[in-house]
Amino acid sequence: MTQWAGRTATDIAEAVRRGVVTPREVVAEHLARIDGQDGRIGAFRVVRAAAALAEAEAVRARADLSQLPLAGVPVAVKDNLPVRGETTRNGSAATPATPAAEDHVTVARLRAAGAVVVGLTHVPELCVFGTTDGVHGIARNPWDPTRTAGGSSGGSAAAVAAGLVPIALGNDGMGSLRIPAAHCGLIGLKPGTGRVPVDLGGGWFGMSENGPLATTSADARLMFSVLAGERFDAADGELVASGADQGPRAGRTTPSGSRPLKIAFSARSPIAGVRVGGTYAALARQAARTLAGAGHHVATAHPPYPLSFATVVLARWAGGTAQDAEGLDPRLLAPRTRRHAAVGRFAGRLGLLRTDHRAALNKRLDPFFAEYDILLTPALARRGPAAAAWHERGWLANVLVNTACSPMTPPWNLSGLPALAMPFGTLATGLPGSVQLVGRPGSELQLLDVVAQLEELCPWERTAPAARAHR
Repeated sequence: MTQWAGRTATDIAEAVRRGVVTPREVVAEHLARIDGQDGRIGAFRVVRAAAALAEAEAVRARADLSQLPLAGVPVAVKDNLPVRGETTRNGSAATPATPAAEDHVTVARLRAAGAVVVGLTHVPELCVFGTTDGVHGIARNPWDPTRTAGGSSGGSAAAVAAGLVPIALGNDGMGSLRIPAAHCGLIGLKPGTGRVPVDLGGGWFGMSENGPLATTSADARLMFSVLAGERFDAADGELVASGADQGPRAGRTTPSGSRPLKIAFSARSPIAGVRVGGTYAALARQAARTLAGAGHHVATAHPPYPLSFATVVLARWAGGTAQDAEGLDPRLLAPRTRRHAAVGRFAGRLGLLRTDHRAALNKRLDPFFAEYDILLTPALARRGPAAAAWHERGWLANVLVNTACSPMTPPWNLSGLPALAMPFGTLATGLPGSVQLVGRPGSELQLLDVVAQLEELCPWERTAPAARAHR
């Protein structure tokens, strides 16, 4: 019997459209894997077993089944995005346990494309920190369950890396997709501003974006295209940008490979005083050499990060938490969350939450990205922290460990430029290596083209060993 748990979303959807397998069979296999493996990983807060099977039957009954880009594909959703009929706890005991009346627009787009929501994944409280732990549980890295899966989309990343679902939905306000993707050996794409609907309350003053976590460039491209509202052409298995959602780069989502790109390599940290570990810099340098060998023009060049950058992003990071905590009982919030919100309120009183910081940063970056198509950097600066109850530790300890591990991601939230993390190489610890790609506005598909090229030249293991052993 063919096993569908552990297969790519692209393979599953094609098989369902052709009638090789039913959505219910696919979903049932994934639910069985979740039941057998999630106890040691902690990816899910809620598993919608009965509801997901009913949803799968509804997909099978759709008249447009043969036209659905994600036909029957199981998907996990980060627990700060509303899923109709489920509570949205956002990692906290302080949030209301009231079922959502409607799907978030991104969830609605996935369901309209034929995906089946199998569960909601763990996040740190209010999605603040880069380790996913809290009152609802701890999400662990499937490659090494003693280490964190990262955050804040850690549960979603753990679910994909463990082969519990082929793709998952998350979001990224300071690296919250790219950090767990880097820890767990996945592709995590933070779209540029305006490419995918956000609707996350304050959205950390415009820094947050919703995006996909996937194990292949094809799956990341497929899921991003659905989230961006593109139309699927079942005749040739491609997505075509719709008139309403064309964005800066319309057209088919197939890899172009049309010209060599100008790529800048930099392992310089944007945050003064935070160094990138030699192993992580060396992996990114190896990726740069690989791209140069493939015909791209690669040079070492450093973006002109402002000295004030760390202060600006800390203010927005904390200020967004202060907004999200409004109306919640502070007695039910973890101490690190309360302190972070207090820092955000103080930043507001100091006038550090001005709206012109993005424009000022992009004015500095524009000449750099006028010269280079893509920036290549390490995705992380060091190994992720232990999988532990970091929510019980002090605020400063959390801020310091997060900053030391992942200083490379926040600039691209403030700038609004598209950025992704992707697997590359293997660390001495046996954990997946990862690099970050950053592009110009509207270059999400170009970034994914480069991922596809590196995937072909330096293929990676899609899922952690325990997941592969159960195929």
